[in-house]
Amino acid sequence: ILAEESEDELPPREERAAARLSEQDVARGNKEGAAPEETEHNGQREGEETEPDQTPVLSNKPRKKKKKRKTKKTAAVEVLEDNDLEDLDSLLEKIEDSNGLSQQSQGGIISDSRPLLYVEHRNLNPENELKRYFGARAVLGDQRPRQRQRQYVRSTWLTAPKNTWPRYSKTGIAMQLLDTRRGVQHFTFEHHRDYQQVQFKFLDAVESMDPNNIVLLLQMNPYHVDSLLQLSDVCRMQEDQEMARDLIERALYSLECTFHPVFSLTSGTCRLDYRRPENRAFFLALFKHLMFLEKRGCPRTALEFCKLILSLDPENDPLCVLLLIDFLALRAREYTFLTRMFQEWESHRNLSQLPNFAFSVPLAYFFLSQQEQRPELERSQARERSARLIQLALVMFPSVLTPLLDHCSVQPDARVSSHPFFGLNAQISQPPALNQLTALYVGRTHALWKDPAVMAWLETNVHEVLHMVDARDPLVEESEHKRKMRYQSAPRNIYRHVILSEMKEATAALPLEVTSQPVMGFDPLPPLDSIISYTRPERTNHPSNESTLSLFFRSLLPNFNLQGDVRHDGEEEAGAGQDLNQGVNRLMAAMRDMLANIQFQEPPRDDNPEGDGDWD
Repeated sequence: ILAEESEDELPPREERAAARLSEQDVARGNKEGAAPEETEHNGQREGEETEPDQTPVLSNKPRKKKKKRKTKKTAAVEVLEDNDLEDLDSLLEKIEDSNGLSQQSQGGIISDSRPLLYVEHRNLNPENELKRYFGARAVLGDQRPRQRQRQYVRSTWLTAPKNTWPRYSKTGIAMQLLDTRRGVQHFTFEHHRDYQQVQFKFLDAVESMDPNNIVLLLQMNPYHVDSLLQLSDVCRMQEDQEMARDLIERALYSLECTFHPVFSLTSGTCRLDYRRPENRAFFLALFKHLMFLEKRGCPRTALEFCKLILSLDPENDPLCVLLLIDFLALRAREYTFLTRMFQEWESHRNLSQLPNFAFSVPLAYFFLSQQEQRPELERSQARERSARLIQLALVMFPSVLTPLLDHCSVQPDARVSSHPFFGLNAQISQPPALNQLTALYVGRTHALWKDPAVMAWLETNVHEVLHMVDARDPLVEESEHKRKMRYQSAPRNIYRHVILSEMKEATAALPLEVTSQPVMGFDPLPPLDSIISYTRPERTNHPSNESTLSLFFRSLLPNFNLQGDVRHDGEEEAGAGQDLNQGVNRLMAAMRDMLANIQFQEPPRDDNPEGDGDWD
């Protein structure tokens, strides 16, 4: 009762903090002169601390006042819940700032003292981002669970389980810790024997080219991950986006329930090897989930999932999320994170050689220079960096300008359109791999360049680049040599990223060796150096030993087998004399079944000129 009464009478958080500080000062200064009558709530706590023998007397007061205050609580509880939910993120940010998580760097841009790929749990929930945009009442509505009606569900960070999902049970997947090297832990998923049998059935269902077989498999195994991924692609092709997203979330929930106790999403020191087929489902489910989040309008949450994918294998980057992370950072207005990533990784990853980083990083500096709350010195430094980097990007990748202006519906001036440096020759002469990267970047981020202020800034720097070209700056010739030597062929992870992104501009530029082979949604372009832990058993078919007549009847009747079941070595000689008779009997039975099922249609009569239908 005391706990419920204290919840009813709680003042706002700022008043509670001030009241606690005043209580401590009063208790330290003059305990004897403490007045319990100052406020009802504070007086009750002071009375409990100074006079413990009066607690039975004080505990009777809430019982008398509870009936009076109950009506007030029901009227104001909704407003209090909404305010608490809306202020949660802002309070957390204030606490982080007070703990000194941000510090001033030498260049004047605020940098974070935490690791670059640090993942925050609260940023993995898209509802938190939607609450910041629209408020808690608009997001949750009447769906807020009450404490008494809440059922026990397993706490997860990636997704929240839904009541419409089937009841979860162990699927046969487990995560094991392989080894720990230099503070980095390497994990892997493992498939038990029962899950392997389900996986074989799934491969048979995929080969049948019938999605209904996958649906039947999911009815028996509702948390089979590869079936969920493949069926999600089918639903997305049928424009059922809600069901496609729900299946991906169910796959993530199934995988998260099998995490190793030591596996951490936030530390950035846990690794998964994409060469193992068991680990690929987790990468693909995370990637598809962040794509749905970005389309849903949650770029900050999508950025957090992108950081998570990159932290699982930052050296190899099997899904090449480096081609996507800059776009998500710009959309989420996380300009400081993008500039920090460029500063820390440029020396060993050469991010400036990717067109997306070459153009997105100066755009981020430009947006930082437009923020009026920053100091003037910091804004001027960001302005200078943005001008220098965008000029280097235009010199290195001149073929980006014309498609970017076309997508933005902007007509360049006469000097730019007539100059050969940015003309059609720049797009024709570039290697195919570079054409894929530029098409991917322009198709994905052109909406961020439509701002009139951005276009004015871009126009100024384009003219500066033309001055450099006309003056025969050695940097122009050096960049042209780099373009011809590099970008001859794209690695396999870039092709995999283009396929998963489904950008029409980039998909059209894929080479023939990629588009000619079948691509499965549950494992697109598997690595050539895969680490196979178990293999699919071969089917027991021996077509080479069958005669032409047997193959003919098998095409008519798939269950027909002239040779019968395969015998063991000891029984083969003993039953050799009966093989011919049994084969003839099966052949005659098959012919009788075939003839019994043949039906002839009568020709149309003369008295019925229209006829019942066409002849088959």
